[in-house]
Amino acid sequence: LVCRRKYLRVEKLPGSAVLTGLRCGRIDKGYPTVCGHTAPVLDIEWCPHNDHIIASGSEDCTVMIWQIPENGLTLPITEPVVVLEGHAKRVGIVSWHPTARNVLLSAGGDNILIIWNVGTGEAMITLDEMHPDMIYSISWNRNGSLICTTCKDKKLRVIDPRKEEIVAEKDKAHEGARPMRAVFMTNGNIFTTGFSRMSERQLALWNPESMDEPIALHEMDTSNGVLLPFYDGDTNVVYLCGKGDSSIRYFEITDEPPYVHYLSTFGSKEPQRGMGYMPKRGLDVTRCEIARFFKLHERKCEPIIMTVPRKSDLYQDDLYPNTPGPEAAMEAEDWFEGQNRDPILISLKDGYVPVKNRELKVQRNRLDKLALNKKNESSSTPTKAPTVNANSESKLDELLQEVKTLKATIASQDERIANLENQMAKIAI
Repeated sequence: LVCRRKYLRVEKLPGSAVLTGLRCGRIDKGYPTVCGHTAPVLDIEWCPHNDHIIASGSEDCTVMIWQIPENGLTLPITEPVVVLEGHAKRVGIVSWHPTARNVLLSAGGDNILIIWNVGTGEAMITLDEMHPDMIYSISWNRNGSLICTTCKDKKLRVIDPRKEEIVAEKDKAHEGARPMRAVFMTNGNIFTTGFSRMSERQLALWNPESMDEPIALHEMDTSNGVLLPFYDGDTNVVYLCGKGDSSIRYFEITDEPPYVHYLSTFGSKEPQRGMGYMPKRGLDVTRCEIARFFKLHERKCEPIIMTVPRKSDLYQDDLYPNTPGPEAAMEAEDWFEGQNRDPILISLKDGYVPVKNRELKVQRNRLDKLALNKKNESSSTPTKAPTVNANSESKLDELLQEVKTLKATIASQDERIANLENQMAKIAI
């Protein structure tokens, strides 16, 4: 389950359903899907620089890039924009670069990391000797110069992908045998979740420059569910969701002891099968909304909205510092040449107004079955002009229908008033 500012994507057999974020109610069984892999999809992630582009990794050993139409799906999509082939085993992780356009990282069951230039469809960097076992998680740092990984060998690694070297690592970051997760903080520290030798769930904070001991280490409970961290880099709040749990715990990360501060717990009755986290620019700032989750149940998907009560209706600057926007700070070629740039920040003060999404640029010789792609685009992705005309015609029809209804109501009321006046006249006589 993953979500973007406009869309929510839920795994659905066959394929994946892409829903508009505010859509409520029962979804029809015939709802159009994105379906192109020949085996189950293991990971999906929306592009941070285009709300209509999504990457998916599958057991069929491929990574596929999809483009969702402006107004959502009206027909099933079966042809991806790009197919990336390079892994010998299933692809379990896909992750977009945070600041460079069209740079995508993938990790497979072959224990290999590949960094792609999606625009050309080329595998630019292959890291095949760093992980001896299954890779559990990957996270980019804020400007995308480093990545941190967790592995089945219990090591936490910090890697410079362009130099193809490990710059820091910690053996047995968590001593338990169950999976670990790691995420980079805005200040460069790393937050991890894992298990102790006694199977107690733990969270820890690490400084990559000195990983002998953690900055902070906390034990939580003995549940079996892996804790998934969702990090808000603007407010330095980490939300922890465990599969099978019925709660969301959140902590604030600071530069002062004890460094990891427990804030509160959101509890519910039903356990969660999955969780999606809305990006900051998709929140409703007029309601002081600081986080929105989409909780996946067995038969439904439930939005969970977290707000900070404020008496004033004014914009709350302390809740909404400038946040990374959709504009890429550089192109893929710039990053592969060694450049680093921080994200381009935007203000949410006037509500988020999206810039025009740039089209995904790919070399045409990388697209298989180009004729089918063109046919698919023409049938499932309406062009901008017809969409605008269709919307205008729809609105005009609605207005005409409203006018017709109002006229009928007025005529009915006039007749009723006349009847009442006649009755009153008879009573007066």
